[in-house]
Amino acid sequence: MHSDNKSEYIPETYIPHVESNGTKEIWRTLIILSILTVVDIVLYFTMPPWGGFRNFTFIALGIVKAYYIVASFMHMKHEKIDLAACIIVPFLLVLGLVAGLLYEGNFWLTS
Repeated sequence: MHSDNKSEYIPETYIPHVESNGTKEIWRTLIILSILTVVDIVLYFTMPPWGGFRNFTFIALGIVKAYYIVASFMHMKHEKIDLAACIIVPFLLVLGLVAGLLYEGNFWLTS
């Protein structure tokens, strides 16, 4: 047997690249949703109950949180515009319906 270092075979070790599988994006979304929820709770207990600004604030924060949930966890951020429009257009129509009903519901109080 010859124990020369040049003739000795040393195989290279293959270490595959580890994929994140979107874990970083999920954590970022969780942190954003947590911050929005904390802001929502703090504003709920600190804002005065009167005025439409409080309602507008909570509706706006709810829509932003819903966007992040739908975009990240339902994977709508990566879809084509046609599929996203199937979700967004009915949502906008329902918002218009609610706004119209709130406007017309006030009619009985003014007569």
